[in-house]
Amino acid sequence: MKLPVFDTAGNRIREIDAADEVFGIEPNGAVLHQAYVAQMANRRAGLANTKRRGEVAGSTIKIRRQKGLGRSRQGSVRAPHHVGGGSAHGPKPHSFALRLPRTMKRLALRSALSNHARAGNILVVDGLAAPDGKTRTVQAILDALGVERRAVIVSGEHNPDLARAARNIEHVTTLPAQNLNVVDLLNAHRVVMSEDAVRKCEALWGGANIKPQRGRAVEVS
Repeated sequence: MKLPVFDTAGNRIREIDAADEVFGIEPNGAVLHQAYVAQMANRRAGLANTKRRGEVAGSTIKIRRQKGLGRSRQGSVRAPHHVGGGSAHGPKPHSFALRLPRTMKRLALRSALSNHARAGNILVVDGLAAPDGKTRTVQAILDALGVERRAVIVSGEHNPDLARAARNIEHVTTLPAQNLNVVDLLNAHRVVMSEDAVRKCEALWGGANIKPQRGRAVEVS
C-alpha cells in the first residue's frame, strides 16, 4: 500500500510504503459496526434513576375500604397511577458496557484505516508539528491540505504542543497513534498522520499482532 506524503504547504513530495495488513485489507463492516456500538455503549454512565412505589414519600394506608362503596379498588397513594406515585417501569442505574475480544478490536482498527486509505483520505504530512503551540499553525497546515471537514490528527507519540494548538479547532481531534479508536476514525472525513504515526500503527496492529486465521497453513521458508 502506497500512501502520499505532503509537506506543510500541501505539496505532494513523495510516497511511502505502508503495511498491507494494516492499511490495505478488505474492511470488515460487521466488525466495524460492533466495535462502534461497543465503544459508544461503554461511554454511557447508566446513572438514570427513578423511584419505585416503595421508594417515594407517602402513606401506606389503604385509601378506602375494599368493598361496599361501589368504587374502584385502591391501595396506596404511592401506586404508579396516582399523581406523585412511583414509577412503574422507569430506569435504574446499570452498566451498558460491552466487551469485544482483542482480535476484533484490532481488526476493526485495521478495517477503519484501510477504508480511509482506499478512499484516499489518509494524508501523511512530513514535519507535522506545532512547536509554537499556536492554533493558526495547525490551521494553516489543514488549509494547505484542503481539510475542511471533520478530521483526526495522529502523531507517533503524545505531542502536547500539537494537541494544545489543535484543541481550539472545531471538529478536529488530536491523538497519539496508540489512542486511535474506531469512533474517531469513522467520524472523521480525513486522517492526517505523521510518518511516525504510520510506523507506530504498523507496530501496534500489524506483523506479529495479527492472529492467524483458522484453517490457514503457516508458510515455512
